[in-house]
Amino acid sequence: MQSIVFERFGDPAEVLTLAERERPAPGPGQALLRMILSPIHNHDLMTVAGTYGIKPPLPAIGGTEALGVVEKLGAGVENLQVGQRVIGGAQQTWADYYLVDARYARPVPDGIDDETACQLIAMPLSAKMVLADLGLQRGDWLVQNSANGAVGRLLSRFGAEKGVNVLSLVRRDAAVAELAAAGITNVVSTEQPGWEARARDLVGDGSIRAGLDSVGGDGPAQLACLVADGGEIVIFGALSGQPIRIEPSVAIFQQITIRGFWGAKPRLAPDVIGRLLEEVVAEAASGKLTLPVDAAFPLDRIADAVRASTEPGRKGKVVLRGR
Repeated sequence: MQSIVFERFGDPAEVLTLAERERPAPGPGQALLRMILSPIHNHDLMTVAGTYGIKPPLPAIGGTEALGVVEKLGAGVENLQVGQRVIGGAQQTWADYYLVDARYARPVPDGIDDETACQLIAMPLSAKMVLADLGLQRGDWLVQNSANGAVGRLLSRFGAEKGVNVLSLVRRDAAVAELAAAGITNVVSTEQPGWEARARDLVGDGSIRAGLDSVGGDGPAQLACLVADGGEIVIFGALSGQPIRIEPSVAIFQQITIRGFWGAKPRLAPDVIGRLLEEVVAEAASGKLTLPVDAAFPLDRIADAVRASTEPGRKGKVVLRGR
């Protein structure tokens, strides 16, 4: 089978290559899936670069999420059937075929399109998990940066559905109109001076209990200008690739707590995560939740796919397409 392999950590556009590998055989509790679509996530690229929290043994096949069709079942698997479209429980998905842990795999209802189905785990589930992790109540305020990204858009939507006010920061003036066109309000661009005052005007008499940083660098410091004393800033990502820069006074005088969120080590109970995933699947099946794809590339164009996935202003995820 064809697969996307990296034999060393580095720039994904340079170290990812197309290679032939033996098709894996499912062991007990596993299923073999034929890949339909597999998204390129930021954490996938960080893994290839060697900057993520998990470093796989090399050589490694990339990819952590996909939609696939069950080809073969391992011993003891009873919750899946050959021919079903399936999500979840996967690793090494940038290949013609990949294995899943059947305990965490779920069949996809017929009403969900392939483009949405291949993205249901990492982004919408993460957005719901963050909201649950923060413990915000109806009427509370949350401020986030990188709000025009996939998770940022979903967080604005899911927050509004729960009555949580989400103030969204973006780095380009044009992104304000882009989000408005998607029905997302309370958006402020940091491109021009004076953005802090505009942000406070939107909040009015409200108090921002938490900030969600996906940028790194000066991102948390910007959020600290708005988060109320005694609140918290949660580090979700590091799009800038820069170390966090924040004054000690934020922790000392503002008494703001800074901590991280990682979906691989959640503070939520497994049954809570399972319930949130059921919500995601149900919303997608009803047509309430759709996740667009900006471009789909075959495996042999992995370098083009990586470059496309880092372009600003995309209208959806960049995905790899199986044969």
